[in-house]
Amino acid sequence: MRKVYGSASEALDGLLSDDMLIAAGGFGLCGIPELLIAAIRDSGVQNLTVASNNAGVDDFGLGVLLQSRQVKKMLSSYVGENAEFMRQYLSGELELEFNPQGTLAERMRAGGAGIPGFYTQTGVGTQIAEGKEHKEFDGKTYILERGIFADLAIVKAWKADETGNAIFRKSARNFNPPAAMCGKVCVMEVEEIVPAGSLDPDLIHLPGIYVHRLIQGEHEKRIEQRTVRQRESA
Repeated sequence: MRKVYGSASEALDGLLSDDMLIAAGGFGLCGIPELLIAAIRDSGVQNLTVASNNAGVDDFGLGVLLQSRQVKKMLSSYVGENAEFMRQYLSGELELEFNPQGTLAERMRAGGAGIPGFYTQTGVGTQIAEGKEHKEFDGKTYILERGIFADLAIVKAWKADETGNAIFRKSARNFNPPAAMCGKVCVMEVEEIVPAGSLDPDLIHLPGIYVHRLIQGEHEKRIEQRTVRQRESA
């Protein structure tokens, strides 16, 4: 089965449609599938629902899909760096389903494992719990959260072999593996594609069985919040 494609647009060919649910990997601006996001923007698909830890920034990451008005709803944990997101949400142009960060990761992981729902204490007694089933276990209250089953997953890895076995670096490992697992189809961009069999099996973070298409590309690697120490005077 051919998995390696020449570009992001080629890898997404035939997979995109209006009104689909997309799971996107990344943590802040770390490990985001920026090439695939740009190709989705260029495709012109509309009314997307996107499950992602964050919504990028105004001109990068998922922020470019917000600028082009292609997203109708976000399932996110953190959206504090995106002024356009805030504007659209406050004006009623964009739907938002807030998820505690661990709950969102588990919703993706559960979907990838074929689990339709799970109970968690996180969010009990808050707005997160409104309208959700409550159940007691051992005298403690839990709420039911649904697994995420995405039409498409887009993720970014540091290195992968030709069959899609992938390695993620540091914080990029937070959401990319569960996002990849929960998609009916997963497209992955990587910094380096190596021959099959050249990666140590003990170092694989995501088995290639979850990856259907992949591309290699150059990445910008922006820093979301650059913090430096004031230079001390002599």
